[in-house]
Amino acid sequence: MSEQELFPRNEPPPLHTKPLAERMRPQKIEEFVGQEKLLGAGRLLRRALEADRLFSMILWGPPGCGKTALALLVARHTRSHFEPFSAVLGGVKELRGIVEEAERRRRTGVRTILFIDEIHRWNKAQQDALLPHVEKGTLILIGATTENPSFELNSALLSRCQVLVLEPLGEEQLAMIVKRALEDGERGLGRLGLSIAPEALVELCRLAGGDARRALNILEAAAAHLEEGGGRLIDTSLVQEAAQRRALAYDRAGEEHYNVVSAFIKSLRGSDPHAAVYWMVRMLEAGEDPRFILRRMVIFASEDIGNADPQALQVAVAALQAHELVGLPESVLCLTQAATYLACAPKSNSALLAYSRARSDVREKGALAVPMKLRNAPTALMRQLGYGKEYRYPHNFEGHYVVEEYLPDELRGRRYYEPSESGFEKNLKARLEELAGKKG
Repeated sequence: MSEQELFPRNEPPPLHTKPLAERMRPQKIEEFVGQEKLLGAGRLLRRALEADRLFSMILWGPPGCGKTALALLVARHTRSHFEPFSAVLGGVKELRGIVEEAERRRRTGVRTILFIDEIHRWNKAQQDALLPHVEKGTLILIGATTENPSFELNSALLSRCQVLVLEPLGEEQLAMIVKRALEDGERGLGRLGLSIAPEALVELCRLAGGDARRALNILEAAAAHLEEGGGRLIDTSLVQEAAQRRALAYDRAGEEHYNVVSAFIKSLRGSDPHAAVYWMVRMLEAGEDPRFILRRMVIFASEDIGNADPQALQVAVAALQAHELVGLPESVLCLTQAATYLACAPKSNSALLAYSRARSDVREKGALAVPMKLRNAPTALMRQLGYGKEYRYPHNFEGHYVVEEYLPDELRGRRYYEPSESGFEKNLKARLEELAGKKG
């Protein structure tokens, strides 16, 4: 027997060997569940498909919302050659071969859709390699990404594509997909004669978190369990067992990462310890490095509290040190203590404003000369040149203070730090006002 007979090529695997989520991908627009803003009657993408007027697009949405299924539908309804491509596995070298074939097809009147899954994983050079072929129309690009395109894609490539935003599926939509999979005898599980309890369906859709692929994976796992045991009813306990531990929607390198961090910081700034703890736990349960959270709290202690409560920085730094000392899981208590303290502390952004004002002058006016009286004078020559001359040592004066100007002459009178009326900073404000009175 020849090798070709032993290992037949170009033959798709039997349908039943594919995952349920792949088998149940919609074959026509009417089967597609959700995304009515794109595919509803009279909507942009629906009109484009019906008129067979295809354009390059970026499909941006969370996992399991239908990005790949939608790309396949686009190809099927526009009579184009569909070329799937993984940004993880392929690069510029593979792209060249695809472009050559696309140019050959174009001469025969056939368009080529290049579908790049996880396009955000391509670097700038790889994305730039696409530009001329998208511009010329050699390739119609459909990129799929879970990340914000404005952060992850080159502006030049982004300007040549229409960004279509896909939303997470609602629980009613997920229920429709699950029921269809149970009833479909050809692609789904209909041949098994299974049913699902109403409360189990609700639980399954809740656990799926807007992700159709996850919903079907849970369903498939539950069905496999029943097949082994000979049962026919999927109940709530079986759904929970199949789902095991819910994977929180949180990507440490992606947009949702920044959304949750943003919610955490804004809760601290808004003096809401309850919300701050919730968002912090969300990050920890999703696998975030506690040191990342602690570093954010250290920054927050100076940026948003500052001298309104100088102890806040000490608490944040102590929590970081405590985590390094004891580690997880015990150090979650240190994080919680720090988060609640920072949330409850009086707030002031005077340190941030002081830095910003000073930085603006430094950038605008450049490196202004240090006044002679403030210069270091370690040698006789420097002292002869006037370095340090007329400097008055504050500790030689009553109250350890002497009226003096320490800024460059060009910035005389400028003030950067303006204490607030919040917390301890109110005392600092009173102190500066007292000193200003002596100057006056």
